Amino acid sequence: MREIVMDTETTGLSPADGHRIVEIGCVELLNHVPTGKVYHQYINPQRDMPTEAFEVHGLSEERLSKEPLFAEVADAFVEFIGDAKLVIHNAGFDMKFLNAELEWAGKPKLNYERAIDTLAFARRKFPGSQTSLDALCRRFNIDNSARELHGALLDSEILADVYLELIGGRQPDLVGSGNSDRRGQDGGAGSEWKPTPRPKPLSSRLSQDAIEKHDAFVDGLGDAPVWRRV
Repeated sequence: MREIVMDTETTGLSPADGHRIVEIGCVELLNHVPTGKVYHQYINPQRDMPTEAFEVHGLSEERLSKEPLFAEVADAFVEFIGDAKLVIHNAGFDMKFLNAELEWAGKPKLNYERAIDTLAFARRKFPGSQTSLDALCRRFNIDNSARELHGALLDSEILADVYLELIGGRQPDLVGSGNSDRRGQDGGAGSEWKPTPRPKPLSSRLSQDAIEKHDAFVDGLGDAPVWRRV
């Protein structure tokens, strides 16, 4: 089973108000295991960058003016995701932007049924608890210390780890139906489940191309960007 964990960054909250996607990040999973294949693209929104959005992701209008338009990368994006399920935190937000951009580019829209919304999943699994990506990282002891600013590929990498924990860890099929919240650390049923650190840190799934693009982006932030301190 192929799944794509993905995230977008945008200029604002709604494409109906003229806001656009400025970054897409995707991580491929095969049978719930990361394959190392990623898709990462900055996009020129052809509009100004509101201060509120810039403070979230740090992508300026000037920086993005050098990037391709969505219509120019739409085919590559659609080819990468194929017919896989799309794992997204707050899927409604990203899907409405993706479908708006695809429509403007003259491409078929994505079926909402393809989306697995990890935000809704987490709210059902942990009712009354905080379910932001940062909160879920704390719950599952996932290191997100590099997340000073939002970034589509970094957030997709983190979300992939969160998603695998939400479905029961690296081997979800071994978790009995209905018992995943009550399993002890030794795998037995009937004891209170508690999150534990991974015995071995996950290796990076960033490609050399993604690293080079990120370095180029950081170089354009000034003399002392926060990214150089992490």
